[in-house]
Amino acid sequence: PDLAALGGSVHQHLGGYYGIVKRLDEALGRTLDALKSLHLTDNTVVLYTSDHGCHFRTGNSEYKRSCHEASIRVPTAVQGPGFDGGGMLSDLVSLIDLPPTILDAAGLDIPEEMQGRSILPLTRGERENWPEEMFVQISEAQVGRAVRTHRWKYGVDAPDKCGGHDPGSDVYEDHNLYDLQVDPYELTNLVGVEAHRPVVEKMRERLIRRMVEAGEVAPEIRSAELTKSGQRRVSEEEALE
Repeated sequence: PDLAALGGSVHQHLGGYYGIVKRLDEALGRTLDALKSLHLTDNTVVLYTSDHGCHFRTGNSEYKRSCHEASIRVPTAVQGPGFDGGGMLSDLVSLIDLPPTILDAAGLDIPEEMQGRSILPLTRGERENWPEEMFVQISEAQVGRAVRTHRWKYGVDAPDKCGGHDPGSDVYEDHNLYDLQVDPYELTNLVGVEAHRPVVEKMRERLIRRMVEAGEVAPEIRSAELTKSGQRRVSEEEALE
């Protein structure tokens, strides 16, 4: 593909990014080999993750601070007691789920006040009551919030706030809506498309609920200016996917 056509600097840095991925794989392998040689694999949980990814300025003028998949969908690998057999989870998991997971794997109680849930039940196929959404907070470059389901991603922004100083806002504006089912690379922002208004309304409800659960005050979220596209209006059922 023509990477330069995406804008940003992906065409300049992608090779180096792949090199870092290779070195990470090698380093993780050496760590696991060392634990094996010391006979520590039976009582050690190894977890690798990251606090963010990088979209190389293809989503906005930043490298990482946005709600785009390349920023928020980070690699996470776990090995140790309770994580045997290999495999990959397709469930929506957040970074706040990892501390409870480590406590659970160690056989320790998870404090009630701790946000997040252990993912150990997911490794056993136990998915009852697992949230079908995840919450994203964006700071420093912007004050933003987002919520993602398996199909949809909806994000808001507080343009009058400074991400480096303001932790949150009482007022946000519609900023992003992506249909990840048909647009996995998030090339078409649907937030102002009239046909997708039902999705925005449902996702906004989800987002406000998650913000309140995180300890924030329920904000006012101003709607984006609508444009007609001639597309079929999204149904209520599709908006919940």
